[in-house]
Amino acid sequence: MTTAIPGRRSAMAKTARRGIATVVALGLALSTVAIAAQAKPGTGMSAYDFTFTSIDGAPLPLARYRGQPLLVVNTASFCGFTCQYEDLEALWRRYRERGLVVIGVPSNDFGQQEPGSEQEIKQFCEGRYAVDFPLTDKQDVIGPQAHPFFRWISAELGEAGTPRWNFHKYLIGPDGMLEGAWPSSVRPTDRAVADEIERLLPAKTAG
Repeated sequence: MTTAIPGRRSAMAKTARRGIATVVALGLALSTVAIAAQAKPGTGMSAYDFTFTSIDGAPLPLARYRGQPLLVVNTASFCGFTCQYEDLEALWRRYRERGLVVIGVPSNDFGQQEPGSEQEIKQFCEGRYAVDFPLTDKQDVIGPQAHPFFRWISAELGEAGTPRWNFHKYLIGPDGMLEGAWPSSVRPTDRAVADEIERLLPAKTAG
Protein backbone atom coordinates (compact mmCIF):
# COMPACT_ATOMS: atom_id res chain seq x y z
CA MET A 1 0.00 0.00 0.00
CA THR A 2 1.37 3.39 -0.93
CA THR A 3 0.66 6.76 0.57
CA ALA A 4 0.56 10.20 -1.02
CA ILE A 5 2.83 12.58 0.78
CA PRO A 6 1.51 16.13 1.10
CA GLY A 7 4.17 18.59 0.14
CA ARG A 8 5.00 21.61 2.29
CA ARG A 9 3.74 24.95 1.08
CA SER A 10 6.25 27.71 1.51
CA ALA A 11 3.76 30.03 3.25
CA MET A 12 4.06 29.31 6.98
CA ALA A 13 0.35 29.81 7.60
CA LYS A 14 -0.49 27.09 5.12
CA THR A 15 2.23 24.90 6.55
CA ALA A 16 0.78 25.19 10.02
CA ARG A 17 -2.65 24.12 8.74
CA ARG A 18 -1.57 21.16 6.67
CA GLY A 19 1.78 19.80 7.90
CA ILE A 20 3.97 17.60 5.75
CA ALA A 21 5.46 14.17 5.42
CA THR A 22 7.78 12.85 2.76
CA VAL A 23 8.42 9.35 1.49
CA VAL A 24 11.96 8.41 0.59
CA ALA A 25 13.71 5.41 -0.91
CA LEU A 26 16.49 4.05 1.28
CA GLY A 27 19.48 2.20 -0.15
CA LEU A 28 19.53 -0.07 -3.16
CA ALA A 29 16.45 -1.92 -1.92
CA LEU A 30 14.44 1.30 -2.27
CA SER A 31 12.29 0.41 0.71
CA THR A 32 9.61 3.00 1.41
CA VAL A 33 9.28 4.78 4.74
CA ALA A 34 7.41 7.88 5.83
CA ILE A 35 9.34 10.65 7.55
CA ALA A 36 7.64 13.60 9.17
CA ALA A 37 9.35 16.80 8.06
CA GLN A 38 9.94 19.74 10.35
CA ALA A 39 7.83 22.76 9.46
CA LYS A 40 10.27 25.53 8.60
CA PRO A 41 10.16 28.88 6.84
CA GLY A 42 9.80 28.64 3.09
CA THR A 43 12.33 29.86 0.58
CA GLY A 44 10.02 32.59 -0.70
CA MET A 45 10.21 30.98 -4.14
CA SER A 46 7.93 28.80 -6.22
CA ALA A 47 8.37 26.41 -9.11
CA TYR A 48 7.58 29.32 -11.44
CA ASP A 49 10.95 30.86 -10.62
CA PHE A 50 12.76 28.11 -12.53
CA THR A 51 13.45 27.45 -16.19
CA PHE A 52 14.63 24.25 -17.82
CA THR A 53 15.84 23.73 -21.37
CA SER A 54 13.67 21.38 -23.42
CA ILE A 55 15.15 18.25 -24.90
CA ASP A 56 15.06 20.08 -28.26
CA GLY A 57 17.09 22.99 -26.89
CA ALA A 58 14.34 25.59 -26.39
CA PRO A 59 13.70 27.43 -23.12
CA LEU A 60 11.15 25.67 -20.92
CA PRO A 61 10.09 28.08 -18.15
CA LEU A 62 7.81 26.47 -15.60
CA ALA A 63 5.95 29.79 -15.41
CA ARG A 64 4.51 28.83 -18.80
CA TYR A 65 2.26 26.44 -16.89
CA ARG A 66 1.12 28.88 -14.21
CA GLY A 67 -2.26 27.84 -12.86
CA GLN A 68 -1.80 24.18 -13.80
CA PRO A 69 -0.58 21.28 -11.66
CA LEU A 70 2.80 19.88 -12.70
CA LEU A 71 4.22 16.42 -12.11
CA VAL A 72 8.02 16.65 -12.42
CA VAL A 73 9.95 13.37 -12.55
CA ASN A 74 13.67 12.65 -12.87
CA THR A 75 13.95 9.90 -15.47
CA ALA A 76 16.44 7.45 -16.99
CA SER A 77 16.37 5.12 -19.99
CA PHE A 78 18.16 2.08 -18.53
CA CYS A 79 16.65 1.71 -15.08
CA GLY A 80 14.47 -0.94 -13.49
CA PHE A 81 11.82 1.78 -13.22
CA THR A 82 12.07 2.93 -16.86
CA CYS A 83 8.77 1.21 -17.59
CA GLN A 84 7.17 4.02 -15.57
CA TYR A 85 7.43 6.10 -18.73
CA GLU A 86 4.37 4.15 -19.85
CA ASP A 87 2.55 5.13 -16.65
CA LEU A 88 3.59 8.77 -16.99
CA GLU A 89 2.29 8.87 -20.56
CA ALA A 90 -0.99 7.27 -19.44
CA LEU A 91 -1.34 9.84 -16.66
CA TRP A 92 -0.60 12.68 -19.10
CA ARG A 93 -3.20 11.45 -21.59
CA ARG A 94 -5.78 10.96 -18.85
CA TYR A 95 -5.49 14.41 -17.29
CA ARG A 96 -3.94 16.80 -19.79
CA GLU A 97 -7.29 18.09 -21.04
CA ARG A 98 -8.04 19.10 -17.45
CA GLY A 99 -4.71 20.89 -17.10
CA LEU A 100 -2.10 18.46 -15.77
CA VAL A 101 1.41 18.83 -17.20
CA VAL A 102 3.92 15.98 -16.87
CA ILE A 103 7.60 16.92 -17.25
CA GLY A 104 10.40 14.37 -17.49
CA VAL A 105 13.91 15.41 -16.47
CA PRO A 106 16.48 12.91 -17.78
CA SER A 107 19.43 12.45 -15.42
CA ASN A 108 22.53 10.27 -15.32
CA ASP A 109 23.00 10.75 -11.57
CA PHE A 110 21.92 7.29 -10.44
CA GLY A 111 23.82 4.26 -11.68
CA GLN A 112 24.81 6.09 -14.88
CA GLN A 113 21.54 4.86 -16.33
CA GLU A 114 21.03 7.80 -18.71
CA PRO A 115 24.31 7.89 -20.65
CA GLY A 116 22.95 8.96 -24.04
CA SER A 117 22.62 12.31 -25.76
CA GLU A 118 19.40 14.31 -25.78
CA GLN A 119 18.66 13.06 -29.29
CA GLU A 120 19.13 9.45 -28.21
CA ILE A 121 16.94 9.97 -25.12
CA LYS A 122 14.18 11.53 -27.19
CA GLN A 123 14.29 8.76 -29.78
CA PHE A 124 14.16 6.12 -27.06
CA CYS A 125 11.23 7.71 -25.23
CA GLU A 126 9.18 8.32 -28.36
CA GLY A 127 10.02 5.00 -29.98
CA ARG A 128 9.65 2.71 -26.97
CA TYR A 129 6.94 4.45 -24.95
CA ALA A 130 5.30 6.94 -27.38
CA VAL A 131 6.13 9.73 -24.94
CA ASP A 132 4.81 13.12 -26.02
CA PHE A 133 4.80 15.00 -22.70
CA PRO A 134 7.56 17.60 -22.29
CA LEU A 135 11.11 16.40 -21.65
CA THR A 136 14.02 18.58 -20.58
CA ASP A 137 17.63 18.26 -21.52
CA LYS A 138 19.78 16.02 -19.32
CA GLN A 139 20.30 17.47 -15.85
CA ASP A 140 21.97 16.82 -12.52
CA VAL A 141 19.28 16.43 -9.86
CA ILE A 142 21.45 15.93 -6.79
CA GLY A 143 24.60 17.55 -5.43
CA PRO A 144 26.03 21.04 -5.85
CA GLN A 145 25.56 20.99 -9.63
CA ALA A 146 21.87 20.06 -9.44
CA HIS A 147 19.44 22.12 -11.46
CA PRO A 148 18.10 25.03 -9.34
CA PHE A 149 14.61 23.45 -9.33
CA PHE A 150 15.97 20.41 -7.49
CA ARG A 151 18.02 22.57 -5.14
CA TRP A 152 14.74 24.35 -4.33
CA ILE A 153 13.12 20.97 -3.64
CA SER A 154 15.95 20.18 -1.23
CA ALA A 155 15.52 23.53 0.51
CA GLU A 156 11.77 23.00 0.78
CA LEU A 157 11.78 19.39 1.99
CA GLY A 158 15.26 18.94 3.42
CA GLU A 159 17.74 16.24 2.48
CA ALA A 160 15.15 13.48 2.93
CA GLY A 161 13.06 14.96 0.13
CA THR A 162 15.75 14.95 -2.56
CA PRO A 163 15.68 12.22 -5.21
CA ARG A 164 17.16 8.93 -4.02
CA TRP A 165 16.94 7.21 -7.41
CA ASN A 166 15.43 7.63 -10.86
CA PHE A 167 11.71 8.33 -11.20
CA HIS A 168 11.20 10.33 -8.02
CA LYS A 169 7.99 12.29 -8.48
CA TYR A 170 7.15 15.85 -7.37
CA LEU A 171 3.68 17.32 -7.67
CA ILE A 172 3.47 21.10 -7.99
CA GLY A 173 0.17 22.86 -7.36
CA PRO A 174 -1.44 25.51 -9.58
CA ASP A 175 0.11 28.17 -7.32
CA GLY A 176 3.61 26.84 -7.97
CA MET A 177 4.02 25.32 -4.50
CA LEU A 178 5.09 21.78 -3.74
CA GLU A 179 2.09 19.55 -3.03
CA GLY A 180 3.42 16.01 -3.00
CA ALA A 181 6.45 13.75 -3.36
CA TRP A 182 6.69 10.03 -4.08
CA PRO A 183 9.74 7.78 -4.46
CA SER A 184 10.65 5.51 -7.36
CA SER A 185 8.72 2.56 -5.96
CA VAL A 186 5.37 4.38 -6.22
CA ARG A 187 4.03 4.16 -9.75
CA PRO A 188 2.70 7.35 -11.36
CA THR A 189 -0.68 5.66 -11.84
CA ASP A 190 -0.95 4.66 -8.19
CA ARG A 191 -4.29 5.72 -6.71
CA ALA A 192 -2.53 7.83 -4.08
CA VAL A 193 -0.87 9.92 -6.80
CA ALA A 194 -4.03 10.15 -8.88
CA ASP A 195 -6.06 11.28 -5.87
CA GLU A 196 -3.67 14.16 -5.19
CA ILE A 197 -3.74 15.18 -8.85
CA GLU A 198 -7.53 15.04 -8.92
CA ARG A 199 -7.65 17.31 -5.89
CA LEU A 200 -5.74 19.98 -7.80
CA LEU A 201 -7.64 19.79 -11.08
CA PRO A 202 -10.89 21.52 -12.03
CA ALA A 203 -13.94 19.33 -11.58
CA LYS A 204 -15.07 17.35 -14.61
CA THR A 205 -17.73 19.07 -16.65
CA ALA A 206 -20.96 17.24 -17.38
CA GLY A 207 -21.15 15.52 -20.72
